[in-house]
Amino acid sequence: MIEHVYRRASSSSVVSQVIVATDDLRIATRVNEFGGKVRLTKPTHETGTDRLAEVAATLDCDVVVNVQGDEPLIDPMAIAELVAPFKADRTVQMTTLYRRIHDVAELNNPNVTKVVLDRGGFALYFSRAPIPYQRDPRGGWPPLYRHIGLYAYRRSTLMVLATLEPTPLERAEALEQLRALEHGIRIKAVETRYESFEVNTPEDLNQVRRLLAVTSSS
Repeated sequence: MIEHVYRRASSSSVVSQVIVATDDLRIATRVNEFGGKVRLTKPTHETGTDRLAEVAATLDCDVVVNVQGDEPLIDPMAIAELVAPFKADRTVQMTTLYRRIHDVAELNNPNVTKVVLDRGGFALYFSRAPIPYQRDPRGGWPPLYRHIGLYAYRRSTLMVLATLEPTPLERAEALEQLRALEHGIRIKAVETRYESFEVNTPEDLNQVRRLLAVTSSS
């Protein structure tokens, strides 16, 4: 799975280098075997953001992209969408992606993170619960959005974020991006055209294997 993610991220035109950050020697060994770059990090990090910051501290760059290792079907063009706001607006500090929800099963699935946005396209809140709540069904549903778990940061913002203590909402929802919101760091959300698929359960893994088999045979 890590190799699929690595090779897809490496093929993005906006990425200068890809580094796997891990505290697991087995993963590091596998990355070395397929010729990838890897950094072993401290085993004490509570989140991927904290692990990413350890590596970013040694890099000379303006923007750092966090592609999670459970996204083996990530499209390289989605990474380009993620990075685009930094070029358009120097005040943007952090970005992420989302897609519309069309299946009510996704809305009620706690493994699918939902996001609500303000009128400027910045995230108001992320939750595993179905948000927003529909009080009056006669009013119809507002747009429903599923969060895609990719992030990009100004390097300076990432370094500050990693020094902040985990927050109550972050711990309650087990969603690390809430730390940024609770500390007043705005997250620009970009609607992506590209589907993604996180592997959170054995059923997810089986589905990804089927999808990859179809892709390989086409």
